[in-house]
Amino acid sequence: MDVIIQGDDLKITDELDAYTRDKLDRLDRYLPHIADVRVDFDHEHTRRGEDLVSVQITVRHKRGAILRAEEKTTAEVKKAVDKAVDKMYRQIQRFKGKRSRKGKERFTATIEELNLAEDIPNLEEFTDEFDDSTADYYETQLEGEDFAVPIARRKDIVMAPMTEVEAIEQMELLGHNFFMFYNIDTKTINVLYQRGSGGYGLLVPLLP
Repeated sequence: MDVIIQGDDLKITDELDAYTRDKLDRLDRYLPHIADVRVDFDHEHTRRGEDLVSVQITVRHKRGAILRAEEKTTAEVKKAVDKAVDKMYRQIQRFKGKRSRKGKERFTATIEELNLAEDIPNLEEFTDEFDDSTADYYETQLEGEDFAVPIARRKDIVMAPMTEVEAIEQMELLGHNFFMFYNIDTKTINVLYQRGSGGYGLLVPLLP
């Protein structure tokens, strides 16, 4: 299991690198066939004078499924790592608990993986929150503030070709309410989203 650790405006010390790798050491025991794990650290000094630390863990499974967990906090960076790992444990448990649809196992754990996987210890102690727990925090921080630059951050996204059904599976696995993907059937980039009235919607780009 390859582990990639990167920092944006936050120095990754040898101590932090070792601490993070130690926390992630058993992930592939709980979920076999992990291709790689990426940990992104970010640091932001808010306009209110607070230091905000973000830790995002992305697990890429060998069949292409992606699991992601993120923690943003004003606390110590190691505590953010702990909470992000706890959330990833919950995501793994969710992945292992999903059932395949019509024999598709790309976004679900196989019987072989379930037999190989160890049980996650003390799972009942972990948080049940899959959504961004700091959304309210950000809304409070940004309320009434004007920004000179409307785009605060750009991020490159690698999109694996998939069908609309597979996109739904991946979005549900991530716990998001929208998901951008490359539609293998139409050869276009689409945005899948959950409709307020139920079901899903799909945004398909058309050139004028």
